[in-house]
Order: sequence, then C-alpha cells, then structure tokens
Amino acid sequence: MSTASSNNLPRISEAGSRESEESGRAASKRLKEGIESALALVFGVIFFGLSVVVSVETLSRKLFNFSLQGADELGGYALALGSTLAFSLAIMGRAHIRVDVFHERLPKSWQAVLNLLSIVSLAAFGIFICWLAFQVLVDTLNYGSTAPTPWATPLAYPQSLWLAGLIAFALVAGGYSLQAIRLFLNGRTDRLLTDFSPKSAKEELKEELDDLVLRQGGEAS
Repeated sequence: MSTASSNNLPRISEAGSRESEESGRAASKRLKEGIESALALVFGVIFFGLSVVVSVETLSRKLFNFSLQGADELGGYALALGSTLAFSLAIMGRAHIRVDVFHERLPKSWQAVLNLLSIVSLAAFGIFICWLAFQVLVDTLNYGSTAPTPWATPLAYPQSLWLAGLIAFALVAGGYSLQAIRLFLNGRTDRLLTDFSPKSAKEELKEELDDLVLRQGGEAS
C-alpha cells in the first residue's frame, strides 16, 4: 500500500465517524420530534375535550338550569394528567426553570458537570415521584377510594392515567440522563453545553420570532 493511501485512511475513518454521528443525531432528532408530537397531541385532546365539557356545562346552566355536576372534577383530572405530559415536553424543549445566575460565568468544564448533575437529578426525581404515585394508587385500590363528588368516580382510573404520565416523564428524563452521561464519559463537553444548558434569552427570543414567522405563513430563518 502506498504512503498516500495510508495517509488517507485516517481521513476516511474520521469522515465516516462524523457521518455516523450526524446520522445518529438526525435519527435522535426525528425520535424526539415524534415523541413531542404524540405528547402534544394527547395534551391538546385532553384540554379540547375539557373545553367542550365546560362549554356544555355553562350553556346547560344558563339555558336549561341544569348542571352536569362534573366539570370541576374533570378539570382536576385534566390538570393532573396535562401537567405530567408538560413535564416531558419541558425536558425535550429545555424549558424547565434553572437558577443560572452563575452558570454562564463558570468555566466550560464546570458548566458541563452542572448540566450533567441537573438532568441526572431530574431523572432521579422522576423515578422517585413515580414510586410515590404507585404507592398512592396501591392504597386507592386497597381501600376502593372514590372521589367525594356527585359522580363518585373510582379514583383508581384517573390515578392510573396520572401514574402513566409520570412514568412517561421518568422515561424521558432517564433517556436524557443516559445520553448526558455518555457524552460526559466520552469527553463531549461541547454537546453537553449545547444540548443540556439552560436556554439563553437570545435562544428564547429566536424561537419566538421563528414561531411568529411560521404563524404568519413564512419560513423560519
């Protein structure tokens, strides 16, 4: 093999590695967008359904002096389930609030460590609240608890949906924490800073402007 050919091997290998990484990032992005779309759809259906129930309740009271007596109860269930879905959406959109007064002033390596700790601790918290929610559901099933409302809804049904939403949150947080750990162990502090840092004011402003352009029928820059 000639010297020129052997010199080209590292370049080919590096290009292949870069191509593989870009392909992996594209697949990861598609998966993220699919999960976001599914969660957002469920979130929208829940609150659209609640808005219909509230509208019917309001009209029936106003026009027929009749009440379904369950709009408030359904509102509580919708809020509980919608909140758990919003937790997952917030992770994927880097929208969870972090106190970052000193974050940008620290060295890049420290910022990466803090990013890692933040997502790992969030995943641990997600698993912990799943365990607590499971204990609540077990107690509900053991006591046969019902809601103190005219409908007397068996609480096991809404609590099961609530637990499912929390499990989804824990799985999303766990997946992101594993990704962060892998990046940290591979020394990819650049990706840790890009993918897991709190959103800057400039990023949030750009997202709002891009959304505005899309709503107006244009293309985001």
